Amino acid sequence: MTTPSLRVLGIDPGLTRCGVGVVDVAPDRSARLVHVGVVRSSPDLAIERRLRLIADGVREVVAVHQPHVVAVERVFAQHNRHSVMGTAQASGIALLVAAEFGLEAATHTPSEVKAAVTGYGSADKAQVQAMIARLLRLDSPPQPADAADALALALCHAWRRGPAAPGASALTPAQRAWADAERRARR
Repeated sequence: MTTPSLRVLGIDPGLTRCGVGVVDVAPDRSARLVHVGVVRSSPDLAIERRLRLIADGVREVVAVHQPHVVAVERVFAQHNRHSVMGTAQASGIALLVAAEFGLEAATHTPSEVKAAVTGYGSADKAQVQAMIARLLRLDSPPQPADAADALALALCHAWRRGPAAPGASALTPAQRAWADAERRARR
């Protein structure tokens, strides 16, 4: 009997661009892209209309792709309070939609996500995008960066959620790549 994949919806919250990415992750930690996109709202709209657009977009992704769990980027303090407020509002909407569908939701910090997918918690956006393309066997990195970040969140959550399948490596693919490179360098 084959163990089913875990379907994770990753959400990179933002008011203007809210990245959404859905992946299926097998017990051996291999992953497959299901959906990637961005929910957009115009800065010219009133805040309540913008939040409604984000909620409707996330609801549509959940309804169509039926994830098992939702992973959202944890809001952290930035220098720009206006930006933090919009991100926090979009994050709240994402968590609310997960609750509306009865889905488990989790939050992950940007450094957790970067470390999970690249092996380095301070990786830049280009490194995250390149690794996401590699891990999901895509021809090119997902654009814009919000979309790649959403996929990274989904992968991070699946890999950090619990133990891998029996006999599978407990390391994430990024950690395995680093370990393999270190072994090769020592030879």
